Amino acid sequence: MSVLRDLSVLLRFRNFRRLLGIRLLSQGADGVYQVALAAYVVFSPEKQTSATAIASAMAVLLLPYSLVGPFAGALLDRWRRRQVFLYGNLSRSLLACATAVLMLSHVPDWLFYVSALCVTAVNRFVLAGLSAALPRVVDDERLVMANSLSPTAGTLAATAGGSLAFAVRLVAADSDAAVVLLAAALYLGAALTSLSLAPGLLGPDREAAPPRLGAALTGTFRDMVAGVRHLAAPARRETAWALAAMTLMRFCYGALLVLLLMLCRYALSSSSDQGLALLGLALGVSGAGFFAAAVVTPWAAGRLRPGGWIVVCAASAAVLEPALGLPFATGPMLVAAFVLGLTTQGAKISTDTIVQHTVEDAFRGRVFSVYDVLFNVAFVGAAAVAALMLPPDGRSAALVVTVACVYAAVAAAMYRFGCR
Repeated sequence: MSVLRDLSVLLRFRNFRRLLGIRLLSQGADGVYQVALAAYVVFSPEKQTSATAIASAMAVLLLPYSLVGPFAGALLDRWRRRQVFLYGNLSRSLLACATAVLMLSHVPDWLFYVSALCVTAVNRFVLAGLSAALPRVVDDERLVMANSLSPTAGTLAATAGGSLAFAVRLVAADSDAAVVLLAAALYLGAALTSLSLAPGLLGPDREAAPPRLGAALTGTFRDMVAGVRHLAAPARRETAWALAAMTLMRFCYGALLVLLLMLCRYALSSSSDQGLALLGLALGVSGAGFFAAAVVTPWAAGRLRPGGWIVVCAASAAVLEPALGLPFATGPMLVAAFVLGLTTQGAKISTDTIVQHTVEDAFRGRVFSVYDVLFNVAFVGAAAVAALMLPPDGRSAALVVTVACVYAAVAAAMYRFGCR
């Protein structure tokens, strides 16, 4: 198969393998950490979780650190990206240990959320840096394949980390703190792996000495305006439309995730442990969809162009998501999870490729940070909408139909304006 041949060639790039190792360990730790948080916040037997509570938790964790996004971009274009991976993952390892201590101490919820917020805030720097550094370790000919393998492999690593978290939670007598400590160990491994890369290898390019930190922070607004203007150029029209399309698809993903959480917690399970196991199965099936997207997207994007493949992904989700979601049954729900993983990741790979091909290296960190902020705001907005529409057991035909309409609008707009 051509995909396997290209993949074998890509893995011969030594520095790509090392960067991929950082991503796998870092996002694997994210998966472990996120499952621990979900188990502690949503599936604790003593808590009666509602969609509003889930939306509130997402807002606390995501909206504040979305404000870090612009600063992350401005700093990533000045800091050595290898050092971001080293110190970012070291700090997350320490912060995860603090989260474990707070879980065991039964402190007020707000203090727990502050700890989790710090971990996810640092995550903005690491993930944006991984995307911005990718063109520095592969050639242009294989950048599409790299975009398929690297983010998708990271997502699969997060899924595998989540599965490992379930196993540790069972072995450790439902101890969420033990799961968080496992995440801390994986973050430490990612930091140590970054030491295998030369400090200056991953960029960014510098024509002059970088300004001091204070000057970088005060110039953030000006830098972000320049990044937006860079996107607004006629040559990057498809890039702007792809970012808008991916933002709306992220909104759909967030709304369906809240619906899935509520269904697993109440409608499709008789206990919190059974609901958590069902959620783990659904996320695993969705991970298989991510893997399928990694295999299919290079072939599909090569024939349809990345913008055309985004259209196909959105249109497919618009048709299949209500057909599979409206029964509110376990079997169709698992198939819908696979479709959602395939279409969402296929569109994301295409969007990443469009951004990296059209955005200059000096602006890439800022653009990916804007991309990240749009992702998170859309996700929190989706959670808020879902909280308003979902009944206590999670069964909402209105939400399923609304999401299908958004997917259809994305497909139509991207076809009309984004991929001429």
